[in-house]
Amino acid sequence: MNTLSDTVQLHVEDLGINAPALVFLHYWGGSSRTWRHVTRRLGPAFRTIALDQRGWGQSDKPSSGYTLATLADDAQRLIESLGLDHYLLVGHSMGGKVAQLLASRHPAGLAGLVLVAPSPPSPMRVPLAVRQDMVSAYDSRESILATVRQVLAASPLQPDDLETVVQDSLRGAPAAKVAWPLAASQEDISAQAALIRVPTLVISGEKDQVDPPGVLRQELMTRIPHATLHILSGIGHLSPLEAPGDLSDLIRGFATPLVAATPAPIEPAEAPPAERDTIAGTGQRVAPHRSDDEDSATTP
Repeated sequence: MNTLSDTVQLHVEDLGINAPALVFLHYWGGSSRTWRHVTRRLGPAFRTIALDQRGWGQSDKPSSGYTLATLADDAQRLIESLGLDHYLLVGHSMGGKVAQLLASRHPAGLAGLVLVAPSPPSPMRVPLAVRQDMVSAYDSRESILATVRQVLAASPLQPDDLETVVQDSLRGAPAAKVAWPLAASQEDISAQAALIRVPTLVISGEKDQVDPPGVLRQELMTRIPHATLHILSGIGHLSPLEAPGDLSDLIRGFATPLVAATPAPIEPAEAPPAERDTIAGTGQRVAPHRSDDEDSATTP
């Protein structure tokens, strides 16, 4: 289906009816198709709504309008147009930063937040020269394959998934490819992230080179201290494609009790990292998975 956000037409994959809703926001370079293995596993217990953000997939590709605020506005207008009154936001990487900003606005009906390999609320800690190189990362099939194999995925993707990544990346609008590394990734929404009150699950790949667990512990978990961090062993940045089964199970386990009844808002309180880094719903501590370069992000 297609929906309008202001004057931009957005493509949406909306599956399921009369079920609790999950709204999915993809990474820089992806589309609603990034989530297809996850949404298939979560149905029919959940209504899954995956958006092609402006500039990507089948959505319109304007020459401007790629700030975090505009992307959050797009998602909010979609949610309002669908009449969702009880839902969770699920954001991956760039989509995770957009989801943080939207959640900080306390939109009506938001019951919880799932951040998958999210970009932290602080500016991306990557030199300008590297970010300038990122602009051309999705220029050709060869550059995309190199980016996936060297940076994004910790292990080879299935051939059809790899082809999806290539086609989605090639299809992106030139303005969208430029806007994230040179502008939106540098926006600082740390103050807004601290306003998030809904239950929050953060899912990180142990081998993520883009937004490593160490960066998320320092830059994200300190801003949302009531959040829970789960680390996927051996997984890189593309967990929706690398580990869709594990990811779906985590989302289902987190979302099920939240959609059963409207939760009371959580007042953030500072907590030791070991208490925050737990497996959702169990209280079990996550064994640390640190590497020498875990605390410095690398991006395509």
